[in-house]
Amino acid sequence: MTEQHSPWAQPDTQVVLAPVGPAPTIQRAAELPRAAPGYRSGRVSGIGVPPIVPPPSWPTGGGGSGDDDDPVKRNKRILKLLSGGAIAVVVIGLVVILVSLMTGNATTPGGLFDNRADGPSDTRPELARRCPPPTIPPELPPGGAEVPAGPRITDPESGISYKEYGDPWRPWDQAWSDAGELKVNYRTGQHFVTEPNYAGSSDYHATILSGHVPAAVNDGMVLDLKCVGDQIAADVRVSFYPKNNQLEQISAKDLTLGGRPARLLKFRLHFSQAGLKATSELVSIALIDLGKPEAAILYVSIPDTHRQFDYIADEAPESVRPL
Repeated sequence: MTEQHSPWAQPDTQVVLAPVGPAPTIQRAAELPRAAPGYRSGRVSGIGVPPIVPPPSWPTGGGGSGDDDDPVKRNKRILKLLSGGAIAVVVIGLVVILVSLMTGNATTPGGLFDNRADGPSDTRPELARRCPPPTIPPELPPGGAEVPAGPRITDPESGISYKEYGDPWRPWDQAWSDAGELKVNYRTGQHFVTEPNYAGSSDYHATILSGHVPAAVNDGMVLDLKCVGDQIAADVRVSFYPKNNQLEQISAKDLTLGGRPARLLKFRLHFSQAGLKATSELVSIALIDLGKPEAAILYVSIPDTHRQFDYIADEAPESVRPL
């Protein structure tokens, strides 16, 4: 039986090595400085260089640190956040527009979609706004009228004159400026006290006063006397009398005074005021168109405690003449 030898039992093969050249010269690096006491090797890499601290790992909302390192996933996450914000802005804008449309603020003047520039503010006097000039100017009567003889009150500011009365009438020594909503100025005339100190601090008067009020604008020279008269009468009631007064209309007519168009209103106001004996007052108001932007006014008031002077409510206005 042939003897089998293990391959590992073969005799060692002789290995012949090629000659090796001289060993290369190894240059020694400069001796590194020794670590300062208290630092172990590996904690300091060099003099003056702080140890390297690894950056902190930020949470990625469950994606792990791999999401931050993956630019594709990071960009998708950023895009998702931006898309959500844009959708929120669009939704809010649609809600605002819908509310504007439902409330009418989007299309009405000054609304959301109103691109029209604001017009200039209305600077006309209050009476000019309430009483625009008539479309057809009235015909002026020819000529003037003779000035009645006797003492007269002259009011150059209002542009009229009228009859002056004696005792108990006295020159008007006050100035009712910018009275009422229409800003009428009464600075000239006569008066006397009918009830002194009736409310502890006030006197009640009978009056004959002239004034003027802007009733047109710029070059406007024609007045709507009916409208102006009604507005002045309403302003007098609010400005000079108790709030609970009641109007008793007597007459309202157009006429000419001194050759100028005019309107005369006459009425009695009934009222009740604590401490006041008078319970009504006869009032007449004459409006005169002098061909100027301002209307001239004569205001006469006679309390019922002095009815003997009621005739002046007719006589004084009829004596008015333009200057």
